[in-house]
Amino acid sequence: MSVFRQNCGGCRFSIGTMQPIPNNYLKAFFSRDERFDGLFFTGVKTTGVYCRPICCARKPKQENCIMFDSAAQAEQSGFRPCLRCRPELAPLPSFQSSEQDNAQRIIAFVQMNLSYGKDCLTATQSNLGIGERQLRRTTAELFGVTPTQLIQTYRLLLAKQLLTDTQLPITDVALSSGFDSIRRFNEVFKSNYKLTPSQLRRETVNHGKKSQTVKLNVSYRRPFLWSRLLNFLSSRTLKGVELIHGDSYFRTIEINNHRGIVNVTNNEKRSALELTISEELTPVISQVLVRIKHLFDVNAQPELIATHLNQKNLPGNFSENSFGLRVPGAFNGFELAIRAVLGQQVTVKAARTLSGRFSEYFGDPIETDFEELNRMSPSPERIARATLDEICSLGIVSARANAIIEIAQRVLDQRLTLEPGGDPNLVIQQLLDIKGIGPWTSQYIAFRVLRWPDAFPKEDIGIRNALGRPSPKQALEISQSWSPWRSYAVLHLWDTLNDQ
Repeated sequence: MSVFRQNCGGCRFSIGTMQPIPNNYLKAFFSRDERFDGLFFTGVKTTGVYCRPICCARKPKQENCIMFDSAAQAEQSGFRPCLRCRPELAPLPSFQSSEQDNAQRIIAFVQMNLSYGKDCLTATQSNLGIGERQLRRTTAELFGVTPTQLIQTYRLLLAKQLLTDTQLPITDVALSSGFDSIRRFNEVFKSNYKLTPSQLRRETVNHGKKSQTVKLNVSYRRPFLWSRLLNFLSSRTLKGVELIHGDSYFRTIEINNHRGIVNVTNNEKRSALELTISEELTPVISQVLVRIKHLFDVNAQPELIATHLNQKNLPGNFSENSFGLRVPGAFNGFELAIRAVLGQQVTVKAARTLSGRFSEYFGDPIETDFEELNRMSPSPERIARATLDEICSLGIVSARANAIIEIAQRVLDQRLTLEPGGDPNLVIQQLLDIKGIGPWTSQYIAFRVLRWPDAFPKEDIGIRNALGRPSPKQALEISQSWSPWRSYAVLHLWDTLNDQ
């Protein structure tokens, strides 16, 4: 039964069976409705290929179609990804229920951990805080496949994207996708896709000049208010670590001792973000991709969100003023948590100044082609070693300095997980247990770090001003009807204040 059916009109059916296909799925597939992109895939029995709804290839006869609600189900049923519409690029569904929440959490951690090879499954279980039996049961219920099959699907899809869009050596592609050997990679790839990695590359690769960077695309559903998102990030950039230049976002990255830069631009015509990634980050490219997707909220379903919020008496017409709004996430959860603490009860400008001092003092230096990008984001290891006097010398009050050190220690001890896919309720409570962190900060971290679409910092003065200055309790009551998309309502309300 489709995990994501709530996003598509409430249809109930068993994917991949001979039961009747819902009319809205059929209409979406045959009309190439991009609102449904990533919500389901269509297997074509006559070709053995599965496609996204937006595929530009000639449509097959209806009797030859089988619908799947995940790429993993399609591949485990013997279908291989279309070379034209490229299912590996499809955005995921937005979640609006606990069932969908669990599905996205599993996918997020699987994709984040692909580079760990054989340890991917163990790392995913650890991140989710569940045992192997529970993960197996949950994955079967949500996706109709085993955890191992789900991991293999995402490894193959990442490898396909790297083979198609880059000139990385095939050995590097195999290792970056989480395969332990080139032999195993070739075997699995040929078994599932009916051609070898070399054959796929000959058919699809762009034979340009070899570069020191890797260029990849990340698809989204239109519309995408790119300038609004950049404006939000621009006023909160971390000095030395992040840079907004023109219509592009740049930042330094360090993951598992691999350092480099990523540059993100928007290609509206292709409905995709274009990424330029330092070649040094190739071994951890799966993590880079997942973090960028969460930072820019590429999985949002604009029409679903706008339809809901426009019917719930939200001040300022959401569909008219905020259709395509994205909630900015966080590339580095620890980094954002520190910034949230520094932003308590001060202006955005003041918080940016404090965080800039913090990164300049505690961040390792790095040489790049951009003078403004000269620091790595301060690591939990470095901050856990910091003294109270060191942090307070930057103009940070002792209560916040203590909270920052406590966050670093808890992250290192794995008592606090600040990653997309974390359990919002659990993480919020863990944050509230830290002295110096209140409800506003914990909700803001859930809002951006965990990508929780239903966060609502009821104490926020900006939100309350936009609502006519109710009390925090009254503001929370008003917000209930906006659930499960309150994070988007929050950003919309902040923007209405900026327009005044």
